[in-house]
Amino acid sequence: MKKLVSIFLAIALVQGVPMAVQSQQIIDPIDRVVSAGLMNKDASGNFNPEGLVSRADLAMILVKTFGLERRKTAQKPDREVPDVPKSYWAYSAVQTALKTGTMSGYRDGMFFPNQRVTRAEALAIFAQAYGVFQFPDPSISEILAKYPDAGEIPTWARKSIATALYEGFVNVDIATNKINPLKPMTRGDIAYALSKYLERQVRPSSLPVPDEEPPDRGVGR
Repeated sequence: MKKLVSIFLAIALVQGVPMAVQSQQIIDPIDRVVSAGLMNKDASGNFNPEGLVSRADLAMILVKTFGLERRKTAQKPDREVPDVPKSYWAYSAVQTALKTGTMSGYRDGMFFPNQRVTRAEALAIFAQAYGVFQFPDPSISEILAKYPDAGEIPTWARKSIATALYEGFVNVDIATNKINPLKPMTRGDIAYALSKYLERQVRPSSLPVPDEEPPDRGVGR
């Protein structure tokens, strides 16, 4: 009997596994997002996954990913942003992110385009552009309770981070199951989120994506 089982397993491994692999190809997140045109490699062909993401970088990525320029609010007149002149490389993306409410400015109309973003900030803003699920507070607490450092998530970001976690956009630390919300967001981190989002376009979420206008973003994202 054991011999028959071994033979059966051998046949299954030979015949079945290649078919399974073929039907569910594993695509590297970086290759996926670069192929989709959402992020680029440098002139030497390096992606630099450990490089940090600035607010201007994030604005550009969000506009490309979610087509923010097509939203009605993106047609509003441009805003006066003292530290993002028209000559700035990401001027259009920053304006679109601001006008659609996807990102917010700081006092005196400043945007601080070169400021690095934390994982909590980037993932929350990403979820807001995607559409934040209106989970009741108990559900948010239940989702976040699985992660030992969830208490470090800023209050304003809890609902958005819960959405990002629910949809699988967060590359949680495998060894510790930590979110690391206060660490800087890297290019590899955002590539992971983008890759999972692209998968969602083929394999829709179990919950409907809310209306295009993200709710209650607050100031200073």
